[in-house]
Amino acid sequence: MRELLTSARIPAPRFRYTPCVKSGPFGFVSGMVALDPATGALIEGGAGAQTQRIFDNLRLALPDYGFALEQLCMARVYTTCFERFDEINHAWEAQFTTVAPPARTSVGVGALPLGALVEIEFCFHKS
Repeated sequence: MRELLTSARIPAPRFRYTPCVKSGPFGFVSGMVALDPATGALIEGGAGAQTQRIFDNLRLALPDYGFALEQLCMARVYTTCFERFDEINHAWEAQFTTVAPPARTSVGVGALPLGALVEIEFCFHKS
């Protein structure tokens, strides 16, 4: 059984997909880019700033999805600027100062939606 979840706290999808699908104890969050929750526009400021905004948006949506950051078990990071991955890592590490980080895959790509520099998808597990 799948439960399709949304959150009014973050910008609604511009394309046809479900932001989060819950199946049993698992939650799969579709790839997120760094959209400003107030305007829905992609933020500026580089890869690190976009990574931080993605996590800020994730934290806004998690109560509606029924998961907590401590339940994050896997993340996939896509970036068009792999040469600046240190900026992404710096923002990433700031998220996990009190919570163990999840498994992670990082992939360099040619383009992302809306011209984003970073997109991250997440998988959660609730015991």
